[in-house]
Amino acid sequence: MSAFILIGLLLLLIAMGLPVAIAMGLSSIFVLLTFADQSLMSLAIKFAHAMKVHSLLAVPFFILAGAFMTTGGVAKRLIDFAISLVGQFRGGLAMASVLGCMLFAAVSGSSPATVAAVGSIVIGGMVQAGYTKKFAAGVICNAGTLGILLPPSIVMVVYAAVTETSVGKLFMAGIIPGLLLTLLMMIVIYIMARRQGMPRLPRASVREMFRAGREAFWGLLLGVIVLGGIYGGIFTPTEAAAVSALYAFAVALFVYRDIGLKEVPDVLIKASKTSVMLMFVIANAYVLAFVLTTEQIPQSAASLILDADMSPWMFLLILNVLLLIAGNFMDPTAVILIVVPIVFPIAMQLGIDPIHLGIMMVINMEIGLVTPPVGLNLFVTSEVMQMPLASVIRAVAPWLLLLLAYLVLITYVPVISTFLPEQVFAGYL
Repeated sequence: MSAFILIGLLLLLIAMGLPVAIAMGLSSIFVLLTFADQSLMSLAIKFAHAMKVHSLLAVPFFILAGAFMTTGGVAKRLIDFAISLVGQFRGGLAMASVLGCMLFAAVSGSSPATVAAVGSIVIGGMVQAGYTKKFAAGVICNAGTLGILLPPSIVMVVYAAVTETSVGKLFMAGIIPGLLLTLLMMIVIYIMARRQGMPRLPRASVREMFRAGREAFWGLLLGVIVLGGIYGGIFTPTEAAAVSALYAFAVALFVYRDIGLKEVPDVLIKASKTSVMLMFVIANAYVLAFVLTTEQIPQSAASLILDADMSPWMFLLILNVLLLIAGNFMDPTAVILIVVPIVFPIAMQLGIDPIHLGIMMVINMEIGLVTPPVGLNLFVTSEVMQMPLASVIRAVAPWLLLLLAYLVLITYVPVISTFLPEQVFAGYL
């Protein structure tokens, strides 16, 4: 009874328009006072505890690093490098846009930021080169989802904190799926370009490639520092986030000189607002998880599924459907924080790898970012393209078939997600 009331009240409050964080907090307080033998003091303690979770310190640091990288001209340099590599093929500018999104995702950790940064640079050029606005919008909006799949992904950090899974393993697990999705998108663009006679750019010389790569080097180095530092044992994932923020500050201010000291306070304020909002959601999610545990709701759900003799593949199928529906109405972080405390114990009972589960959930959240009514990438693309939201939705729709097929592949071929972290960590054992 408490489970139905908690979930029902949570959904009702969200449907009424309350922010997700407030909805989680109020529904948790109501159920705790009504059914559990706990006081409000226990909730206050849990709320404060969430602010002290060491791994969550990575969130504001990665947000700050992304803010410095987005504010500066890193995106343009990465796109120029991508164009020098693939611009000579038919549809080369569109393929370069996907490749640019992949490269920028490795320094931002955010899908909307990737769409805004890359889209504002390449969409005008794509239209001038002869691509339709509809095609350009579809490419950028979908390619921007790579922002939460490739490290340093903020959604992965949140999942790791909730499940006590290794952030480093999750980051490593996202590399092959991220590269695979980039390749699939580029193949689709190439096939469409050949059929429709899309334009190509002049082939870049080796010297031009080298010059573009040298310009993009300092931006690309951020991902190397984060992953290399973690797996080299130099620092923890949280320390890596702090180093990435400091590095992004130094590159934007002293190397590329895209911003001056006067702009730094604005960047700090922007990053602080995002961090406070996200951490408030996370703190309330910890309160919700505390109530779920107190009422033994995850354990009860696990018992029901195990008693029903549900197979792992059927559980993953049902979970994908639920996540796709939830992703239509909530922010990725909110979905992770609400759903994971319930489904994670069940997945562990069924023998599903926690790293594989995390990557699968992130891909579901990618799809949620490009589906109405609250897909953030849709709104950002609409703003950047100056297109009606309905037109952007129609432009994105055909690409959903590719994303759904890709989700099925990742769900039922777990080695794609687990191979790299298993190999890397096996080398350290």
